[in-house]
Amino acid sequence: MAEVKLSQVGKSFGDVQILKDINLAIRDGEFMVFVGPSGCGKSTLLRVIAGLEDITTGELHIGGRLVNDVPPAERGISMVFQSYALYPHMNLFDNMAFGLKLAKMPQAEINSAVNSAAKILHIDHLLQRKPKDLSGGQRQRVAIGRAIVRKPEVFLFDEPLSNLDTALRVKMRYEFAKLHEQFKTTMVYVTHDQVEAMTLADRIVVLNAGRIEQVGAPMALYEHPDNVFVAAFIGSPGMNFIDGVVQEASGVHALVKLGGGELIRCDVNAASAQPGDAVKLGVRPEHLRAGVAHNALNTTVTFVESLGSMTYAYCSNAGVEDVITCAVEADRPLASGAALPLSVPAEKAYLFDARGKAFARTAAPAQAHAA
Repeated sequence: MAEVKLSQVGKSFGDVQILKDINLAIRDGEFMVFVGPSGCGKSTLLRVIAGLEDITTGELHIGGRLVNDVPPAERGISMVFQSYALYPHMNLFDNMAFGLKLAKMPQAEINSAVNSAAKILHIDHLLQRKPKDLSGGQRQRVAIGRAIVRKPEVFLFDEPLSNLDTALRVKMRYEFAKLHEQFKTTMVYVTHDQVEAMTLADRIVVLNAGRIEQVGAPMALYEHPDNVFVAAFIGSPGMNFIDGVVQEASGVHALVKLGGGELIRCDVNAASAQPGDAVKLGVRPEHLRAGVAHNALNTTVTFVESLGSMTYAYCSNAGVEDVITCAVEADRPLASGAALPLSVPAEKAYLFDARGKAFARTAAPAQAHAA
């Protein structure tokens, strides 16, 4: 049993409160990812679980055991850091075996554990080399192997891919997914990269200013963000946001007037809204329909970015300060300065009140996916 449970956990450094009332249950065998901007508290939360930072308030249980005052070495966890933290004078075998030797494990068991982990990570042919002779990806595998040999109840990863180039990050994401599938061990992973979170996580925890904004499966957060912060953070490119005013509101839809005069229908439960309320319309770039005049924004193309399989048009609108981003077919001809209506599918539209809280979308999942 390796459930990790945090109850009313807080962490302060002097008068500065970093974590605020964290309540979270990480299930046995789950791959949980913490995401959020720099300074949101995600690495501090991981270090609290590891025991590298003391808890100021609340309780932390690992495997049903209260561990607030249990030292890191006795918590049944292994941690992989952003920096590889390898001993430069030791070869790979000794780096991976170091913790086991300190635990006075028999040499035969050490040999078996290290060789097994090295084979899983495809570095068994490198065990006699030193860290300086390895690539960044190989060094990261050694750091992971050092964690694996301890056979922990919980793996903790603190932005382990941030020092790697883009291509290697993609490859290592696959490696992490395969490791979790093979070991079925509870894994907690910190990243600022929402693409890593979306591709790896069973569930994502979105953190902001030391608080949990939302917890859920990747697609649940993408489809049903609770607020503007989560909607902006999940998805790439980010969601477009446009200020507006409610014209009509009901339990099944809202009609919103934008600064440019357009009226946009949103299929949301807006029963709590009143005509005249300030709201924020949200629509993802991939949901906008270029060149369609129904339920549309009137925009002008300002820049076109071709990425091969996909093209992004960056557009201006008379009532919008920020650029509106739209994903279009790669072969669609677009020119800077051209008029381009962007249709907002009502069932794909998001609407947020003045506090940033999302109105629930009323489109059925089947309708939303079919659009």
